[in-house]
Amino acid sequence: MEMKRYKLSEIATVEISGVDKKRKENETPVKLCNFTDVYHNWAITKDLEDSFMDATASEKEIKTFSLKKGQVAFTKDSETRDDIGIPTYIADNFENVLLGYHTALITPDKTKLNGKYLNAFMNSKYIQKYFENNASGSGQRYTLSNDTLNSIPIIIPNLTKQKVVGNFFSNIDKKIALNKKINAKLEAMVKRLYDYWFVQFDFPNGEGKPYKSSGGKMEYNATLKRDIPAGWEVKRLGEVLCKIDSGKRPAGGIDKKLKTGIPSLGAECIDSLGVFDFLSTPFISETYRNIMTSGKIENNDILIYKDGAYVGKTTLFRDNFPYKEAFVNEHVFLVHAKEHTFEEYLYFTLSNPTYFQIMQNLGKAKAAQPGLNRDDLQNILIIIPSKGILTNFHCIIEPLFAEIFSNAKCIGKLLQMRDRLLPLLMNGQVEAEG
Repeated sequence: MEMKRYKLSEIATVEISGVDKKRKENETPVKLCNFTDVYHNWAITKDLEDSFMDATASEKEIKTFSLKKGQVAFTKDSETRDDIGIPTYIADNFENVLLGYHTALITPDKTKLNGKYLNAFMNSKYIQKYFENNASGSGQRYTLSNDTLNSIPIIIPNLTKQKVVGNFFSNIDKKIALNKKINAKLEAMVKRLYDYWFVQFDFPNGEGKPYKSSGGKMEYNATLKRDIPAGWEVKRLGEVLCKIDSGKRPAGGIDKKLKTGIPSLGAECIDSLGVFDFLSTPFISETYRNIMTSGKIENNDILIYKDGAYVGKTTLFRDNFPYKEAFVNEHVFLVHAKEHTFEEYLYFTLSNPTYFQIMQNLGKAKAAQPGLNRDDLQNILIIIPSKGILTNFHCIIEPLFAEIFSNAKCIGKLLQMRDRLLPLLMNGQVEAEG
């Protein structure tokens, strides 16, 4: 496969977005596709539109940064070098969606460059190394200059081959997106049930009727200063049926050049429930693994990020990624339920918006070094329902959880396959059939 080398500016235009999330009276209401949307999605589709942030923009911004099918967006600056240059393909035309700040938008010359191919190419180790080496800044923020962006070295075959390679990866992404969409709907169903039972307290009573709405007995709890169902308790998280652990930084630190070994997960690896993004995950060697005394992930562990921008971000692990074992880094807590029937309730409680906000507030309360500590987490108050209600909840949602994690495992395998095939296709070792 004959390949040609270009600077990006020779085959596309690059615009750096400055569209922020502020809302101004004299501007037009829009939706913003932001840094995190770009970072976590191989492609931006219409299905994501409802999740985009509301904002406003000027007419010039609307003209320049409205998303159109065939474009590629990528992260331009971040607190860490590893988060720079992460691309996504714009898979649909949008009428009222703009690209938000801290990102850049590439519009390919369609006579020379295919957007799907460009997106795949920019996910390759070759171009990610270029971004790592050319990011400027230190301490608080790293960024890519205009010259760096326009000089990105793009290696391309003819347009026909580009489309074949681009479509190959696009098809993998469509399957990933479909599984994520199914999982999002399943998780939404379980969240609604959780809310109905444990927020509104309308779990089925002995006659199968909604407990609170049917006059079920409520008792005032002085700790929470509100009514809860009779017989239920309120305890600190450190007192309930779970154990709390946290990761540690291995002696000597992490060698970012290591591309195999044992994953050391941080918040940037958490994609969605059951899905972990290993594209930029650092690894620890077997030598360091043997001296790690904490932070090993066990089945059904809840992962909670404890500092930085991700404080309170929560997910659940259930034997659902393609590694024999993994650890969390020093920025993550592990909460492990000791009883199987308690784990789903505990996960949905800690990931509930109310508790997310509690953890956010606790983290922000520390001026010197913002973040949660173990005491913060242990002292969070949670309602403990009766054992019978917990068992019933577990039995109802377990089949849904099984499907969620089966889909998540499939996503993990597809992500791994995509990452392994990408460099082989880029350097011509294998070819995708048209």
